Amino acid sequence: MKEPVSRLPEMVRALLEPGIYPDASAKVELVQTQMSFVFLTGDYVYKVKKPVNLGYLDYSTLGKRYFYCQREVELNRRLCPDAYLGVVAITGEDKWFSLEGKGKVVDYAVKMRRLPQEGMLKMLLARGQVSAEMMRRVAWKLDDFHRRAETNTAISAFGDLDTIVTNNEENFTQTEKYIGRTISQNGYQHIKDYTRAFIERNTPLFRKRIDDGKIRDCHGDLHAAHICFTDGICIFDCIEFNERFRYGDVASEVAFLAMDLDNSGRADLSRSFVDAYIASSQDKELSQLLTFYKCYRAYVRGKVESFKLDDPHIPEDEKAGILAAARKYFELAESYVI
Repeated sequence: MKEPVSRLPEMVRALLEPGIYPDASAKVELVQTQMSFVFLTGDYVYKVKKPVNLGYLDYSTLGKRYFYCQREVELNRRLCPDAYLGVVAITGEDKWFSLEGKGKVVDYAVKMRRLPQEGMLKMLLARGQVSAEMMRRVAWKLDDFHRRAETNTAISAFGDLDTIVTNNEENFTQTEKYIGRTISQNGYQHIKDYTRAFIERNTPLFRKRIDDGKIRDCHGDLHAAHICFTDGICIFDCIEFNERFRYGDVASEVAFLAMDLDNSGRADLSRSFVDAYIASSQDKELSQLLTFYKCYRAYVRGKVESFKLDDPHIPEDEKAGILAAARKYFELAESYVI
């Protein structure tokens, strides 16, 4: 269900008019997320950050939105350089707005080249058009990215035991209210017991990962919806708004996409991807952490879907699908527990 145009902010309504765009688009489509207004204009995408403070992200001021627009472009050019074109100003006065024009700056937009929908990994999976060779290519690209990704003492601190424990315990605290709704009591306790025991049993391994430089400035949100097979492979829409969600063990990043492939019913592609990454990176210890991080990533996705059930802005007729998705993720998380 789309929000009525009359309820949208004035600037957003102005950006729905094709004539405002320098490329003279014939049609403008608006897609909303919790964080952004995204305008699709034919060959380009313009992404405007909402003036919100959600705790884990803060776009509440013009200065912050400009900073995070710049960060989004800078960080995403690491894995998708040709798509991220830059940051453009939105100017306006007396209800008249202009994109890349003169006047007082009222906001900013990230300008991107529009990627082909038919090349999106999520769409290709749905059509059964993904091969093991394609996933090996993703693995090689990801390994090259991780080798070059920044690491230092501050980044490595996100791999310490306290952070890992905090992240997992936060998950369990935040999902207690969904026991009996999206996750069973047995499933909740089973995953909780497994997670705590694994961390305690593998404390030396977590510390070794820090010493070996495996904690990096990663993508942070690596799943099928953010990978496009176009001229090469474009991996886009990384997390720019919170370093805690982007800094982490490369094993956790690999596990995220592997879990997403499992969730799509393609465990075979998941294995091909992981095997190719390990062969390329020679990260033999990754396999010891893979199940743990797959479980963690599936649990987080179950938690996020559960949160949507309490969102008053999501229509009730959409919540049955959300409920099913949350349960599926939690069941997948439990399936990894050994």
